[in-house]
Amino acid sequence: MSALIAASTGATPKKCTACRLVKYCSVDCQKAHRKQHKKACKQRAAELKEEQLYSQGHEREEGGFCPICTLPMPFPVAAHSVVSPCCLKSVCGGCSLAAAKRGMEDCPFCRTPFPKDDSDTLAMVQARVEKKDPVAIYNLGKNYFYGAYGLQKDMRKAFQLYHEAAELGSTQALYNLGNAYYLGDGVKADEAKSLQFYEKGAVRGSAFCRYELGTKEGSVGKFSSAYRHLLISAKMGHKESVEAIKNIFMVGAATKEQYDQAVKGYQDAAEEMKSPEREEAKIIKAMMASGAF
Repeated sequence: MSALIAASTGATPKKCTACRLVKYCSVDCQKAHRKQHKKACKQRAAELKEEQLYSQGHEREEGGFCPICTLPMPFPVAAHSVVSPCCLKSVCGGCSLAAAKRGMEDCPFCRTPFPKDDSDTLAMVQARVEKKDPVAIYNLGKNYFYGAYGLQKDMRKAFQLYHEAAELGSTQALYNLGNAYYLGDGVKADEAKSLQFYEKGAVRGSAFCRYELGTKEGSVGKFSSAYRHLLISAKMGHKESVEAIKNIFMVGAATKEQYDQAVKGYQDAAEEMKSPEREEAKIIKAMMASGAF
């Protein structure tokens, strides 16, 4: 019917955006067919969503790699890297140590001097925000969320910035939004909305969003889908995902082969993150924490 009308009107048939199964010549044509098509459309849309969710986001997001040595960084990235507000690039501990050994006292990535105080820091972040840098927008939102760097705590502003950063591709913003809506932290708790943010982050390569989806599926007994999510994040080097798969295995909801696959995937990812410089930096950090220095 739609093809015939399209031919007579000169209109180009357009696919249903939800299921991609049928084409319509107009909105009126689609509305007329809606009742007949609704069930199949809903089923296929769910299938497409699942296909996207499990087929995408298997690789680490861009911010998960050191911009200098290009190696993937251990989780959590913030604990194994140095970030300066000038460029907001997370540089791994090994490259930061190498720069310090060469007598470099400024940002190891862009060579900008480190900020002197909070106002300097905020000015640098704001400069990146004005250039629509999603990392900067997320960081400014986080500063408003916690009232950091001398800013007045402002949850409304924080969430506004989180949403903007998420639209521009920040998986950290998506993860924080997912957590906030799940816990009701600063917003009304909404589990469905929380899962939507986690799903968006997962397909963009966030191991943390993927882990949240896996553990939440596991908590309601959906062990098969939980395992699929957790295996993806385990292969990215997310240790907690391996532990979660171990728990699934211990209750008999995963096989020994599946658990072994997760362990091997994690170990392979962890091996890729190693370098002599990073190992040295780790030793120095541990000695400083113990008071040896």
